[in-house]
Parts: sequence; C-alpha cells; structure tokens
Amino acid sequence: MKVLIACEESQAVTKAFRKKGHEAFSCDVLPCSGGHPEWHIQGDVLPLLKRDWDMIIAFPPCTYLTVTGNRWFNAEKYGQKAIERHALRQEAQAFFMAIAAADCPKIAIENPVGVMSTAWRKPDQLVQPYQFGDAAEKKTCLWLKGLKPLAPTLVVEPPPRQKIKGGKSMPVWYSNARKKDRAKIRSKTFQGIADAMADQWG
Repeated sequence: MKVLIACEESQAVTKAFRKKGHEAFSCDVLPCSGGHPEWHIQGDVLPLLKRDWDMIIAFPPCTYLTVTGNRWFNAEKYGQKAIERHALRQEAQAFFMAIAAADCPKIAIENPVGVMSTAWRKPDQLVQPYQFGDAAEKKTCLWLKGLKPLAPTLVVEPPPRQKIKGGKSMPVWYSNARKKDRAKIRSKTFQGIADAMADQWG
C-alpha cells in the first residue's frame, strides 16, 4: 500500500510499515529524526492529502486540542492570551478536520483526550502503550475510517506514577524530562503501537 504518515518526525510508524513492504512516507514541518530522510517529506501536509493514498495515519499537533490545557482558555482570567489560544484552537480543529475529510478509504487520526470528542465525535477507541508491550501510560484516542480498532498485543504492567506538586502525578517515562522537552517527548509514538498499526492495518 501507499501510506502517508502525517505529522510524524520520529518515523516510528513509517519504519514499521516499511518493514512490512509498504510504500510509507512520513511528513512533518520538522526534519525527521528517524534516520530515513529518503522516506520523509518535510513541509505542510495539507497539499499531500489531495494525492492518491491507500491509507493515511495522522498525528496532528495536540497543544491546543488537549483538555489538559483547558484552564488557559479562561478569558476572564488570562485576557488576550486566552482569546489568542481560542483562535489557535480553532485553527487546530480545522487542521484535524481537513485530515478527517481527506478522500482516502482508510484513515486513522491519533490525539490525546481533548476537544475533538465534542467538537466532532467521540473516538473509536482509546489505547495505552502498556497494551502493546511498552510499560508506559499515555492515554491515546484513535478516530478511524475503514479500519478496525487495534487489538492489544501484549499487556504489561506500567510502573507507578511519579508524585508531583499539588498531589498530582504523571507517568515516569516523561516526568523527569526537562519541561521544555516534554511536549516533543510525549509526541513520540511507542514502538508497540507503531508495530501493531503496521501488523493489523498493513
């Protein structure tokens, strides 16, 4: 199959599909870090959606879509900054929906729990890395078209969460990372999920 992996610089999913013999390409505004620039299209993915693909798997940016940042959208408290964030959220939703509306028979869109569940529709499934052999927590939504939900491949026990200020906790796999690096670290796709996508959808 000819597969577009949108908004992916790590190339984890791209390489998993390539191992299965598919013609997979990653696309991102950033250069790839997966070691295969020959399989990477650096630039805006929107024009590529018009090409003939057998499958599109997308990881649109979640900064303004996730519910974890909802407190920053309070205009009474944060004024103009909150108003600007609302505008950026609208842009992020439009980008997400452009991918969902692509003329492609098989589409999967990944994002954390966020506003798209109400702005569009609820996801077809929620997955966790620990269901696919990686001992980590990262609740992830999948919106699917023409694809079956992923079946868990190897359920393992994630380590205890690390306690942080205010009585909250976060998964240990990124809690010790520098704050400015956390967003990029969280955006990476765990190998078990990437392999499951290639095995079950490829």
